[in-house]
Amino acid sequence: MGSAMVKGWLGQPAVKRIDIIEPHYTPAATDARIHVHADGQGWAAQKITPDIVVLAVKPQSMNEINTTLPPLVAEGVPVLSIAAGITLTKLASAWGAKRPIIRSMPNTPGAIGQGVTGYICNNNIIEKHKVIAVSLLNALGKSYELTVEEQIDAVTAISGSGPAYVYNFIEALEEAGKNVGLPADLAAALARQTVIGSAALLDQSGESPTNLRIAVTSPKGTTEAALNVLGGNQALFTLLKEAVLAAYRRSKELANA
Repeated sequence: MGSAMVKGWLGQPAVKRIDIIEPHYTPAATDARIHVHADGQGWAAQKITPDIVVLAVKPQSMNEINTTLPPLVAEGVPVLSIAAGITLTKLASAWGAKRPIIRSMPNTPGAIGQGVTGYICNNNIIEKHKVIAVSLLNALGKSYELTVEEQIDAVTAISGSGPAYVYNFIEALEEAGKNVGLPADLAAALARQTVIGSAALLDQSGESPTNLRIAVTSPKGTTEAALNVLGGNQALFTLLKEAVLAAYRRSKELANA
């Protein structure tokens, strides 16, 4: 996710410098704005005061980051975290009670400016901090401020993990295509472009997914026959509700760990 964010930010001329603390970072392309440091001490030696610090690491790595990095960052510098399950309270215990902190959950389509992010601020965030953070998040796509922190677990389950659900659906559609006799490459191409085109139409038409589904579904036609399988006994809706609930519960488990 961190790499996806960097790709999104590099498309913004307003971003003048990105310092990355990562011993194994290998950018896809060289950009003079990227400065890579093997560790926090190497970065601190540059004596740079950042506009914002972004914690783009796995939740399992946060203990190490929260131990080594806070002493190297001036107290007034805001922190933007994308780590699933790491609460504002946990972040404040490591970064200090006065630290301006934003907790967020972006997703990987942000790498091409088509992402979506939910975020929540602590009480130390002032308007200038929010402007910086939201500008970075909006460079990845769209962002939405949440009203309570608990909503971020639902955001994680819907949009944070959601791209994987879509890719899994495409994989299943490919397999179904092969099952009815299509060559593998053609089944893959049809499944991929069907999802891409359908999402683009939904975005550009302004119609609800319900209305677009109805428009495709002729009475007693082929689409209705398929939807009777997917929708029989609310099968698809039930499966997705269970999948999202599993992700939601796991996000809460991480928060309570």
